[in-house]
Amino acid sequence: MSYHLPTQFSDLPIYQKAMDIIVLSRSISTYLNQDLSYLNSDGSEDEHIYFTGDIIQQSTNLAPQIISAERENCSDKKSKHLESLDRLTTRLYSNCRRLEKSNSNGRDYLPILRGELKKFKKLQRTWMLTL
Repeated sequence: MSYHLPTQFSDLPIYQKAMDIIVLSRSISTYLNQDLSYLNSDGSEDEHIYFTGDIIQQSTNLAPQIISAERENCSDKKSKHLESLDRLTTRLYSNCRRLEKSNSNGRDYLPILRGELKKFKKLQRTWMLTL
């Protein structure tokens, strides 16, 4: 995923971590989709397959929210971007927990993603103080 960014954004540790999370979530989702795309014996699809798309969508939205918060001058609008970023991270974490209950070998990689999200949250707290 490439964004046209000034160097100041791509050098931010929180932005770099967001990009790592995007790559990791896409890789995990691809791996999980291979196991979850088959129909169950009763003809229904696995309910967990939708969470794989959710983790991609939510992780992809992290970086634009960081950029928007950095560029925003108005503190009210900046706080809305920060709240959105917090919601995305919380949802991403909970979807990882849901996917860990899936019937796939790929679920073993989800704790790695959750660990990266914890690191992201720490970076987020520090970064928010600098805004």
